[in-house]
Amino acid sequence: LDVIAVTQGPGLMGSLLVGISFAKSLALSLQIPIITVNHMQGHILAHLINEGENKIPEFPFLCLTVSGGHTQLVEVTSALNFKIIGTTIDDAVGEAFDKAAKIIGLPYPGGPLIDKHAQKGNPNKFKFATAKTENYNYSFSGIKTSFLYFINDNLKQNKDFITNNLEDICASYQKHLVNTLLNQVKKLIVDNGYKNIAIAGGVSANSCLRNEFKNLENEFNIKTFVPKFEYCTDNAAMIGIVAY
Repeated sequence: LDVIAVTQGPGLMGSLLVGISFAKSLALSLQIPIITVNHMQGHILAHLINEGENKIPEFPFLCLTVSGGHTQLVEVTSALNFKIIGTTIDDAVGEAFDKAAKIIGLPYPGGPLIDKHAQKGNPNKFKFATAKTENYNYSFSGIKTSFLYFINDNLKQNKDFITNNLEDICASYQKHLVNTLLNQVKKLIVDNGYKNIAIAGGVSANSCLRNEFKNLENEFNIKTFVPKFEYCTDNAAMIGIVAY
C-alpha cells in the first residue's frame, strides 16, 4: 500500500469518526500517508474510473449529483476543480423519494421500491405541485407536502386508494421528481452550452432518471454519462479515484 484514502465528509458524524479513526490508525502503523476525500467529489469522479469499455467525460462537464442528502448541479473543469451552480434550498431528492415511500407504507430505503412499482404504472395518472426557485436551485419540501396532502385527501374518499393505485402513484410521483431534476439541467444546457453532462450519486441508479437523462443526447445533441450501478451508491472505488 502507498496511501490510504478516507471520506472526511459530508456524512453521518458517527460513521465518519469511525472511518477516519481507523484510517489514521492504519496509516500510522504502516507509516504511509493518508488522504481525506470529499464524499460528493467521490460521486462525481466515479466517472473517471477507467475500466476500458466505459466512456469518460471530457472537461468541462456538468454533473447532476443526486443522493439521499444532496442535490447539486456541479461544473467540473478538471479532476480537482468543482463549482456548485445549483443546489437544493431545503430537502434532497433522495429524501423526497424515501419520505413519499414511507407515506404510502413502503419500507426504507423507499426510493428503489418506488422505482420498482413505477415500472408497471402510468406516469401521467396523477399530478403534484411544482416548486419555483431562483436561478438553477431546487426545492423538494413543497413537493413532499403536496404528496402527503394528495394521499390523505384520497384516503378520506377511499381507504383502499393506495392499494388500488400503488403502481400509478409511484410512476406519477417518480416522473414528477425526474422532470423537476432535468428541467434545471435543460436550462443550463441552453444557457451555458454544456456539451458533456453526467449524473452521479445514489439516485442516479433510478431507472426513470437514467432513461430520461439519456434522451437528452438527441434532444440537445450532447453527450451524456451515466455511471455503472456499482458506482452510483456509496463505494470505496470513488473515494480511491479522488485520492489518486
